[in-house]
Amino acid sequence: MNLASDVVNARLYPAGMLTSLSRSEVERLHDASHGDLYELLRRCSLAVLNSGNESDDAEALLAEFRDFDITVEQFNRGIRLELCNAPGIAFVDGKIIEGVRELLSAVIRDLVYYDTEIGSNPSYTMDTGEQITNAVFEILRNANIIQPRVEPHLVVCWGGHSISRAEYEYTKLVGYELGLRKLNVCTGCGPGAMKGPMKGATIGHSKQRVKNGRYIGVTEPGIIAAESPNPIVNELVILPDIEKRLEAFVRLGHGIVVFPGGAGTAEEILYLLGILLHPKNADLPFPVVFTGPAGSAAYFEQIDKFIRLTLGDQAAARYQIIIDDPVAVAQTMQAGLAEVGEFRSEVKDAWYYNWRLQIDEDFQRPFEPTHAAMAGLELHRDLPVHELAANLRRAFSGIVAGNVKPNTLAAIRAGGKFEISGEKAIMDKLDGLLSEFVAQHRMKLPGVAYEPCYRVVSGE
Repeated sequence: MNLASDVVNARLYPAGMLTSLSRSEVERLHDASHGDLYELLRRCSLAVLNSGNESDDAEALLAEFRDFDITVEQFNRGIRLELCNAPGIAFVDGKIIEGVRELLSAVIRDLVYYDTEIGSNPSYTMDTGEQITNAVFEILRNANIIQPRVEPHLVVCWGGHSISRAEYEYTKLVGYELGLRKLNVCTGCGPGAMKGPMKGATIGHSKQRVKNGRYIGVTEPGIIAAESPNPIVNELVILPDIEKRLEAFVRLGHGIVVFPGGAGTAEEILYLLGILLHPKNADLPFPVVFTGPAGSAAYFEQIDKFIRLTLGDQAAARYQIIIDDPVAVAQTMQAGLAEVGEFRSEVKDAWYYNWRLQIDEDFQRPFEPTHAAMAGLELHRDLPVHELAANLRRAFSGIVAGNVKPNTLAAIRAGGKFEISGEKAIMDKLDGLLSEFVAQHRMKLPGVAYEPCYRVVSGE
């Protein structure tokens, strides 16, 4: 972590689409950044200015730079950013690092766009799943993440920010093999298993003389401070909440690789499988591989057992487990993406956004992890499988929030640990899985004492 004295005051101009704005757009940006949006803009900007610092303590970051301030000012029909007491890690010889300037511009672009064009737009009432899906598309398109007329090429990589060195090195090897096959990488943008595949892919792309390699980071305001964008991210997009972030992953990505992780990775797995189990998605090709080094075999065995107990063998049939073989992972993805391209061409669906994927509103509606909401989750196998998957996803989402989100951390300090209850067989497996995450330091970075924010209550 930077010393509190290592701060910089700077005046700079944004990058990307923010360099060419109408007078009306400039006024909206200025007004939004000085109103209710200011605190959100300040927190997200601080997170990207902290790029490269791999601490996952959002509260400590906010406290250390409590005097940080950002102002969006009108200037010659454009905008200029005034930074006060910004983290010194974002600067070299007093000048902001170019990649950080781009990420900072993305923060302003996405937060203000959603606030002014979608959140307050009566056309986007978010009353239906279709409207939510359209909103996600609009945010991605505005961020220039959508690329038409390009064959399926994007592999989403999920995994924890707190992983072992051996697991991290393995993620780089997989990324390298993906890059050699000219595939691009999309992750949650943070450190660990989010950084490794991107780092490996840069070498593979360099060998293949790929000059426009894409390293897309997809995040949301509540988690970005705990998982600051890693320095390799060259396209950043901020969705308004976890649910829209997850939908962006599965509609953008043509295949998904899952590395070892903690509660957040379990949340992503359950979200994906809950969707793929929908009958309308039964014939939809979507390659999914769980992978890690030899030492992670037991981790995936435990994940596999939990999935089979809760969601059944039909869920396990939607993924492959490949241990300690980066080449096989990349070849499986390459073959799967070719199948995705053929399928979408046949059904006349877009290559760049998976419109055909059916996502129930249970997976789209934001879940606020309060004590009452967590205690009220129904977790038993009498539920339809997609409902159980949705509720399990919410349980893990609440744990993630309790681990890293300042507002949820404050609520837990005030009201005690979340309680999670349900069918005894599920609770026993859940408790065992979470205990292993804690023992393997998958909840917080090594060296940081972890106090669980939850208590698993075994039912009948």
